[in-house]
Amino acid sequence: MTLRFVSSLLVGFALAGSARLGAQEKAPLNLVPELDVQRYLGFWYETARYQHSFEKDLVGAAAEYALRPDGRISVRNSGYKKTLDGKYADVQAVAWRPDPSKPGALKVKFFGLFTSDYLVFGLDDEGYQWAVVGNDKRKFLWFLSRTPDVSPEVLERMKGIALSQGYDLDKLYIVPQKAR
Repeated sequence: MTLRFVSSLLVGFALAGSARLGAQEKAPLNLVPELDVQRYLGFWYETARYQHSFEKDLVGAAAEYALRPDGRISVRNSGYKKTLDGKYADVQAVAWRPDPSKPGALKVKFFGLFTSDYLVFGLDDEGYQWAVVGNDKRKFLWFLSRTPDVSPEVLERMKGIALSQGYDLDKLYIVPQKAR
């Protein structure tokens, strides 16, 4: 009888734990239905982001995208260490669209080793002046803009898009910027 009770208790804990894990999983992001890579190429400022170890000391952060001869996209992420007058740092990567039926879903590979999702789920489709990028696990988030500053209205629009997709904006860091 005690063994049956303990077994039932363990099964109950296991089921409760798996139900809790299932509830924590997030649905995939709703990506932009179209992404014209030619229009997306060029220079983008990081307006805001989630802080991560690989970027936490960078201000004035930016990304530049260019088409390579093989059809992939060269990526250069850059910024300044700690202050806008700090040491300049940059890193190169390559991006590509793995599935043409999902235009907003790109993959990015750094150092030839690490691959990450780059999911565009918000975009100023009229002029490609701003974008919202993240991943399905909601661990990464970037607000990008063609200009170092965005209007309060655009920032609120980006925040609204991120909130509607399940992001926690308490973790959002506004990136200090300067024109380049």
